Amino acid sequence: MFQLVRSVAACLALALPLLGRADVVHVAVAANFSAPAKALAEIFAKTTGHQALLSFGATGAFYTQIKNGAPFDVLLAADDERPIKLEHDGAIVPGSRFSYAIGQLALWSSKPAFVDDQGQVLKGGNFSKIAIANPKLAPYGAAAVETIDQLGLTAALQPKLVTGESIGQTYNFIATGNAELGFVALAQVLEGGKPKGGSMWIVPARLHAPFVQDVVVLKRAAGNRA
Repeated sequence: MFQLVRSVAACLALALPLLGRADVVHVAVAANFSAPAKALAEIFAKTTGHQALLSFGATGAFYTQIKNGAPFDVLLAADDERPIKLEHDGAIVPGSRFSYAIGQLALWSSKPAFVDDQGQVLKGGNFSKIAIANPKLAPYGAAAVETIDQLGLTAALQPKLVTGESIGQTYNFIATGNAELGFVALAQVLEGGKPKGGSMWIVPARLHAPFVQDVVVLKRAAGNRA
């Protein structure tokens, strides 16, 4: 994240002399990338004078909204599937799609020592609710479902699943205690590279398909200097 922030800041500083009036860019941001996006938006505003208005949610929901004419200029997705679809549909500025992150899944609880570092708590089943994001809308939700299946726990955990519309809502379910634990993005439970609190298991990448996160500039923003 910090390398990304520095790189973007340097690029914006070089671009500053070319920019005139302040413009606004509307950015749809996958919920897992909320914290870095907020940091980037602050640097963007200070460096260029332009403003980035951020909306957070599930990638699948944003894709549907964009297809239906939602006024977004940029999509920071939690996968590469939807950005590629938008590219194939001719809905983006040509050449604007690139990968900016690799998703990492974590099993997290706001309770200290509740989740062990091997994820054995899932097999113990000593909880009433486990939260995941909607797998049809959120790539992190799809990865959670795949992980549970790979562990052979689908039948055991299905009655306990609580589904959030986005990975952000899923995080809130766990943080507020409405679910004892759940699958979230690793970035959501780190601060300054260290765990925020509670307990977690970083899910091995072998348990789910890798998900690359892509960004695109949508065609409606072609003339927007911000």
